[in-house]
Amino acid sequence: MNRRTLLKTTATLAAGSPLLGIDPIERTGKPKLKLSLAAYSFRRQLTAKPGTPGAMDMLGFIDWASNQDLDAVEPTSYFFPKEVTPEYLAELRRRAHLQGVDISSGAIRNVFTLPDGPELNKWHAHVDTWIDHYAAIGCPIIRVFAGKAPKGISEKEAIDNAVRNLEKACERAGRKGIILALENHDFLMDSRRLTTIVERVQSPWFAVNLDSGNFTDKDPYAAFERTAPYAATVQLKVELRDDSGNKVPADMSRLIGILKKAKYRGYLVLEYEAKEDPFTAIPRHLKELRKLIG
Repeated sequence: MNRRTLLKTTATLAAGSPLLGIDPIERTGKPKLKLSLAAYSFRRQLTAKPGTPGAMDMLGFIDWASNQDLDAVEPTSYFFPKEVTPEYLAELRRRAHLQGVDISSGAIRNVFTLPDGPELNKWHAHVDTWIDHYAAIGCPIIRVFAGKAPKGISEKEAIDNAVRNLEKACERAGRKGIILALENHDFLMDSRRLTTIVERVQSPWFAVNLDSGNFTDKDPYAAFERTAPYAATVQLKVELRDDSGNKVPADMSRLIGILKKAKYRGYLVLEYEAKEDPFTAIPRHLKELRKLIG
C-alpha cells in the first residue's frame, strides 16, 4: 500500500464515507513562482519556412526568450527537427544554460485512452523516446495527454485505459527522474473527468499539468482552484472559456492568487494562443505576470 492509498483508506475509515478528493502535493515553505514560456506560443514562427519574417527554430526561441524577463522555457516536441540527434540535444542544453534559462518542462502529444494493441504500443514507444530526449536536456517534467475516448469505447473504458497506461509510462519516466504531468485536455477539459483519473493513478512520478485556459466547467476559476494543489507545472493562458464556451480575457491576478493560496512552488508557463502578434503581446504579458508574482 503506497502513501496515497494509505491516506485515503485511513481517512475513509475515520469519516465513515468515501473520499472524493485527491491528495495534494506536499510542499513546505511559502509559495514560490517562477516564469517560463512555452515554445507553443510561437507555433506559427517555429513551423514557418526559413527566411519567412519572424521564422525561428528551437535554438532561436531560446535566444529570444533569454532577452525577456524569464527564468525558463518549455520546449515542445512538435518543433524539434525531424531527426533528433544526441548532438542537437547537447547543443540545446548548452544554449539554454549559457543564455541563463532553465528547461522548466517539456510537452509531447500522446493518446493513452486506447486498448492494448499495435497503435497503443506506438504511443508508448513515442513517449519513451521523448522521455530519453527530455532527460538529455535536463527537463524534470513532461506534459502528457490522456486523449479522447476512441470510437466504440465507453468513457469508463477510456478512463481505465488511461489510468493503466499512465502508470506504465510513469514507471519508465521515474527511472530517468522525470514526472509525467497530465494536462486537462481533450475530454479531460471537464475537471470531473480529470479528477477521476488523477485520484486513481498510483505513482510518485505522476502529477497534473494545470492549463488555465482549457477547462469547460461552468466556473473555470473554481475548477482551477480545485486542481491547483495537485499541479507540478502550470500553463497560463491569457484567455479562458466563460460559462457559454466563449473565450474571454483571463483574470491573471485571480489565477495567481489561487496558486499562492495553494502554496504552489514551481513554474508558471505562459502559453500564448491569442490573436495578437506574439512578439508584441508576450513581453507585455510577461511584465504583468512578473508584477503579480512579486
